[in-house]
Amino acid sequence: MRQRPAITKMQTHIAHTTPPRARGQVALSSKLVNGQSVLADLHQSGAFKVLFPRGNDALRPILLNTAGGLTGGDRFALDVHVAAGTHISLTTQAAERAYRAQPGEVGDVQTTAKVQDGGCLHWLPQELILYNGCALERQLRIDLSATARLLMVEPVVFGRAAMGETVTAGHFKDRIEVTRAGCPLYRDALRLKGDIAAKLAGPGTAQGAAAMASGLYVAPNAEAMLDAVRQHLGDLGGASLLQADALALRLIAPDSHILRQHLLPVLDLLSQSTLPVSWRL
Repeated sequence: MRQRPAITKMQTHIAHTTPPRARGQVALSSKLVNGQSVLADLHQSGAFKVLFPRGNDALRPILLNTAGGLTGGDRFALDVHVAAGTHISLTTQAAERAYRAQPGEVGDVQTTAKVQDGGCLHWLPQELILYNGCALERQLRIDLSATARLLMVEPVVFGRAAMGETVTAGHFKDRIEVTRAGCPLYRDALRLKGDIAAKLAGPGTAQGAAAMASGLYVAPNAEAMLDAVRQHLGDLGGASLLQADALALRLIAPDSHILRQHLLPVLDLLSQSTLPVSWRL
């Protein structure tokens, strides 16, 4: 009788080891040199990296997740410091993806930013795509000084409609907090668990939409931009003034393609046509 080969201790260990989880951290800051915004300090580790395309009007970091996406147990952290009088326009190389997670495991992404007086931050990540079975929690905290400016957008896609995907099981918790001079300016929170597609189908939620975006524009000309922003959003979104220099917007759409059709003109308008090139690839 043929005998089975013995199972070694190493093979047993591999079989019972939890799959590795991604870790990543980025911290970056700017400074003013001869009237130009340049990199002051940079720290990056793990699966979180930063690319810097050439440019002469602003510092334009592009975030890259070398792990290829997010899943349960992943931990990523980003800290951005915009010095007085400088401009950072930050985006991602491509859409981020939150994949199916193992039971009991939740991915975590923490982003903090501080913008000093006269500084400007464009926080323009591309879409976060949620896959069926995902489990992800995110928090974005931005602290503005009294005369700081901000353009912020957070687009989220609930399954790829073109691929026939729907998110019938998942966990997604998202929180955005923006303060100015130490006082609350903007707070937004979203928590979806279970059959996310069914929850979005309700008339009091998203009426079946599978893509959404939240945005905030803080600048002296915010009030003057309101009518044009509303025109670009059309019937799929809305915009209002929180203060004379702070404009908030929300957009929902059937899929990511239609979301971009309405969102890109808004971002072009509010960024003065300086939207990162990666948004158009």
